[in-house]
Amino acid sequence: MDERFVIIGAGTMGVGIGYVAASSGYRVELVEVDAARAESALLTMSDLWERAVGRGKLDAATAADARGRVSVAGTVSALAPEPAVVVEAVPERLDLKQSVLRAAEAHRPHLLASNTSSIPIGALADGLEHPDRLIGLHFFNPVWAMPLLEIVVGAASAPGTVDAARTVAARLGKDPILVRDMPGFATSRLGVALGLEAIRMVADGVAAPADIDKAMVLGYRHPMGPLELTDVVGLDVRLDIARTLEKAYGDRFTPPPLLVEMVAEGRLGKKSSEGFYRW
Repeated sequence: MDERFVIIGAGTMGVGIGYVAASSGYRVELVEVDAARAESALLTMSDLWERAVGRGKLDAATAADARGRVSVAGTVSALAPEPAVVVEAVPERLDLKQSVLRAAEAHRPHLLASNTSSIPIGALADGLEHPDRLIGLHFFNPVWAMPLLEIVVGAASAPGTVDAARTVAARLGKDPILVRDMPGFATSRLGVALGLEAIRMVADGVAAPADIDKAMVLGYRHPMGPLELTDVVGLDVRLDIARTLEKAYGDRFTPPPLLVEMVAEGRLGKKSSEGFYRW
């Protein structure tokens, strides 16, 4: 089988998935239309390998080999046919993801997957010639440090597709859970509910963001508070997911006005250097 692992979208998640895939022996192709973002992705991955060598996690030769397995393409159409895996990691917009997946399907990947964190796989499969070959592979940020991989099985996903997803998870060193295709799946549905309520608490003046986060870290042993996590994920990403879940489940996922305002002002969290914290 062709050992190419294609990631469409070189944002935060695409970079992390690419780093892990290349470190696992795949030949990685990052598809990114923005040349500056593609260059930044390569620099970020190189920095990750350098830090892994510095911490003694990898030797220099192994890191160099992994780095050498990564290349960049400007468009999906530039890809060679029949890669082993294609994962789309573009923003959480149904129309965008559908168009990307349709373009990717034309290259006949052995496994076609979406990194969506909230959009139903059944909706993403609409318009595909082979919806049975699509599955959700929901990675977690930072991908190189988070062991969980949420495998989302659509109504049309074939048993062989599920088996292939499990095989990929094992090769990437991930510990998978299998979930039904419901909006928000398991992790986003729970995590976003907590994050939105924390944002409402900030708006209500219940406590400062740092104290709300501290309550969850010390009181519930969460590794990171919900507001800090929102900053890391991106407030714009959280807003997109909340709007998707609101359509499915109603008012309990209505985005708080504070979240909408912060996104409109460009306070997107870590990637913009300011959200609920300064980075």
